Amino acid sequence: MKKFFKEFKDFMSKGNAFDLAVGLVIGTAFNAIVKSLVNDIIMPLLGLVVNTDITKLYWVLRGTAAYDVTTGALILSENAVLMRYGSFLETILNFLIIALSIFVAIKVMKKLEKKIEAAKELIFSEPQEPAKETE
Repeated sequence: MKKFFKEFKDFMSKGNAFDLAVGLVIGTAFNAIVKSLVNDIIMPLLGLVVNTDITKLYWVLRGTAAYDVTTGALILSENAVLMRYGSFLETILNFLIIALSIFVAIKVMKKLEKKIEAAKELIFSEPQEPAKETE
């Protein structure tokens, strides 16, 4: 048991846990931003193109379902089973935007890392003597 706590202490002291916690908090906040982007900006624009609210698209697998024109509420029969594929499309769009953002961020970080390595090599390399002029 002592070994377990020692390993845990070593893990915590390396900073990995702190980095993970910061990443989790930033990721959660980023997820909220992307959800808002998709729900509040992209989906309404897509809805204008197809002339309907995409998140309300569904297939009736069993029973009947209809929207009440006056209230906009979905009215289902007792045995109705729906497949709400519009909501699923929205979730896929959320995922694609998050994946694209992470891809771009990693690409930028790798590019910066290469530039930093090149700068380190330039700074820490042996100074070269100037070429001697021959007469």
